[in-house]
Amino acid sequence: MKKIERKIHSLDASGRPLGRLASQVAMILMGKNRPDYQPQLDNGDIVEVVNCDKIKLTGKKLEQKEYIWHSHHPGGLKRKKVKLVLAADPGEVLRRAVVGMLPKNRLQRPRLKRLKIK
Repeated sequence: MKKIERKIHSLDASGRPLGRLASQVAMILMGKNRPDYQPQLDNGDIVEVVNCDKIKLTGKKLEQKEYIWHSHHPGGLKRKKVKLVLAADPGEVLRRAVVGMLPKNRLQRPRLKRLKIK
């Protein structure tokens, strides 16, 4: 088996919309920017994102967007506004957006390990 040479891509998040940045990060993590892309192989690159606290949310997303999950217990529906998550950990907002854009398969976790948010 051939050794995969991974490049390090450094991206600046300041002033960039969340979704556009997340889709670019997901494409690099999957390896779709490389000429030797194969969907069944994990041959993507490493992505470092800086200035996540300056990321831009357009429209009323800052006040209206919520993350919703369930604890699988009766009455266990949980909600958290993006504004609170962004104030606590700005990188978490980007990480959640990238998770939503990666395919839900056994390659998702190894790809996410190559995402470095600073």
